[in-house]
Amino acid sequence: MQAINSTKLENLILVEEAKSLQNAGFIGKEQIEYIKKELDTPKTNTNILVRLGFVLLGLLLYVSICGAFSLLGISGIDNNWEVFLYLYAIIGVVGAEFLYAQNYFKHGLEEAFLLGSQLALGVAISEVFESDLLTAIVVAAVAILMYIRYLHILSMLIFCVALSVFLFLAMLEFGTIGKSILPFVSLLFSAGFYFWTKKLKGNLVKQYYREGILLANTFCLILFYLSCNYFVVRELSVVLLENEILSSTDIPFALFFYCFTIIVPILYLIQALKTKDKIMLWISFLAVAFSMYSFEIYFSALSGEIELTIAGLVLFGIAFFAIKKLKHNDIGITFKPDRITNSNQFLNAEALIVASTFGMRPEVSSESSMEFGGGDFSGGGAGGSF
Repeated sequence: MQAINSTKLENLILVEEAKSLQNAGFIGKEQIEYIKKELDTPKTNTNILVRLGFVLLGLLLYVSICGAFSLLGISGIDNNWEVFLYLYAIIGVVGAEFLYAQNYFKHGLEEAFLLGSQLALGVAISEVFESDLLTAIVVAAVAILMYIRYLHILSMLIFCVALSVFLFLAMLEFGTIGKSILPFVSLLFSAGFYFWTKKLKGNLVKQYYREGILLANTFCLILFYLSCNYFVVRELSVVLLENEILSSTDIPFALFFYCFTIIVPILYLIQALKTKDKIMLWISFLAVAFSMYSFEIYFSALSGEIELTIAGLVLFGIAFFAIKKLKHNDIGITFKPDRITNSNQFLNAEALIVASTFGMRPEVSSESSMEFGGGDFSGGGAGGSF
C-alpha cells in the first residue's frame, strides 16, 4: 500500500500532463493555475537543485536525530553497537512515515530518511552476519518494498544494483565454472528482466509506478550490453580467472564477444528509431561510443588525434545527412522540434546566433499598414465627397 493517497498521486500525474500541454502551447497560464488549485496534490520539488538542497538538509536532520539517540545510550555503544544500526534504520522509516503523513513526496526531506534507513540496514546486516551475499539480497528486498510503499525512485535503482550484485556474488560461489559462465548468465538475466518489466509497463494500471518500472527497464538495457561487451569480459576474465592474455592469444568465444559488441549498439539504435524511444536512443549512442573505445584499446593502429578527427568527421557526416533527410518530415522520425518539449528558448538562441554571425538586422519598412482617408498629404486628410 502506498504511503501517499492514490488520488493525490493521480492528481499529480494530471498536473504534470497539464504542464506539458502548457509548454506545448495548448493551454495558458490561467488554466494551469486553475488546475493546480482544483487538484489536491502532494508537496513536491520540481527544481532539482532545490530538491538536492532539501536532501542535504534531511540528511543533517537524520544524522542529528541518530546522534541524539546515540548519546542517550552511549554506555552500551561499545558492546552492542550493531543494535544502534538497526535503531538508525528504524528511525529512518519512522521519519519517512511522518513526512509522508505531512504530504511530502519527491520533496527531498523524506528521501534523505529513506536513503539513510537503507544504508544503516545494509551496514548492520553486513557487520552482523559478515555475508556479502546475504547483505545484497536483504538490501534488494528492502529497496523494492520501499519503492512499492513510498514510490522512491532511488530505491528502485538500489534494488536493481543490489539484485545484480547478488547474481554476481552467487555465480562466484560456484568457483571457476560460475566465473566462466557469468557473462552468459548475466545476459540471460538482463534479457528476461527486460521483457518482464516491458510487459509490466504495458499492462500497468497504477500509472504512478511507471517511472520506477521504466528505470528498471533502462537498467536492463545497460546491463544486457555490458554483460558481453568485449572489454568488460576480457578485463573480468583477467581479474576473476587470473588469466594472463598474451598478444598472440585471446579470451574464449572471442568472436562471439566481438560480434556482440558491434551488433547490439546497432540493434539498439534501429529499435530506438523504430519505436521513437529517446532513452534507448541515448543508450545506443553511449553503447556505440563504448564499443569504439573497447576496440580502440586493444586494436588501435592510429594515434589518438587521428582517431578523434576521423570520428568527428564521421559523426558530422551522419548528422548532416540525417538532418537533410529528416528536416521536411512531418510524421515519423523528424528533425522538427517537438511541440511537447519547450524549445522556444533554443529557437530564440539559434536566431540570435545567426543574426550576430551574419550581421543581420531586422528590416524597417517606411510604409504604414494603417489605411487613412482621402487627402494629398501624409495625414489622414478628408476627401471631397461624403
